[in-house]
Amino acid sequence: MTDTGDAWTYCRAGHRHWGRYGAAGLLASTSDGLVLLHKRAPWSHHGGTWSTPGGALNRGESAVTGALREAAEECGLNTELVAVTGIVSDDHGDWSYETVVASAPYALAVNTASSETGEVAWTAIDDVQSLNLHPGFAGMWPELQTQINQRKDQEAAWPN
Repeated sequence: MTDTGDAWTYCRAGHRHWGRYGAAGLLASTSDGLVLLHKRAPWSHHGGTWSTPGGALNRGESAVTGALREAAEECGLNTELVAVTGIVSDDHGDWSYETVVASAPYALAVNTASSETGEVAWTAIDDVQSLNLHPGFAGMWPELQTQINQRKDQEAAWPN
């Protein structure tokens, strides 16, 4: 039986977080400047905000495994078609949210596969900041955007 991390916890700074073993989400992007975003269901914590598909890690689960699992559960994403390129951590000392950055070959089929998902969409990178973002994701977005853009620049430099 899996020891799920589905529970509230507090970090040493006193902030309340979902996921007793931490949490992770998947930020997939395409080479033509789209990112996969997930709008949280109205009933959830920070409901109605946009972020990565993600959630609580199970005991012993890696950030990559957890982020891919959550993206499949919440968005119906075929995670076998994405390639992990990095991880960006929002580290609170004894709790962290790990954003697993990945590339997708194109805007893969997605849907609202879970009651936790209000909407799911491939969104232009330049439009992300105009959305009502989850506070944690909003704080991490500049670093995440930089990592995506650096990867795109590297891919553009590769010989054809």
